[in-house]
Amino acid sequence: MYVFECQKRVRYSEIDQMGYLYHGRYVDYYEIGRCEMLRALGMTYQEMEEKYRVMLPVASLEMRYVRPARYDEMLTIRTTLREMPTDKHMVFYVEVINEAKKIVNGGRVRLVFVDMNTMRPIPAPTFFTGLLQPFFQENCLTNAATETRP
Repeated sequence: MYVFECQKRVRYSEIDQMGYLYHGRYVDYYEIGRCEMLRALGMTYQEMEEKYRVMLPVASLEMRYVRPARYDEMLTIRTTLREMPTDKHMVFYVEVINEAKKIVNGGRVRLVFVDMNTMRPIPAPTFFTGLLQPFFQENCLTNAATETRP
């Protein structure tokens, strides 16, 4: 499992008439979490597209609103990959957490690997899965050890 956290302060331009983070802005926060997670791995969307000709369009998005986030509040965006990307997609799980350490919003986003030359879905490329492998190797060894115990 790979977990990445980054922070984002709620700006005045992002709030609604009630003074809460506008519900449509959470999609932007999910993207911030994904982009920064990839950057921390040593890869950017731009590099994937320009160097490898692979893009990651969103195939599905689910979210739940738990409590409001307010203007000027520092939020933590926790983005988790629970499983290695398989077949033609990967799923990012996201939690947006307020300063009181309470979940404000949570959900998941499924992205599909697409070859930009053919515009067709492709299996997760090895240049990408290689970056993630160290985070999932330990889990595989732990699970294998657990399975062999009587």
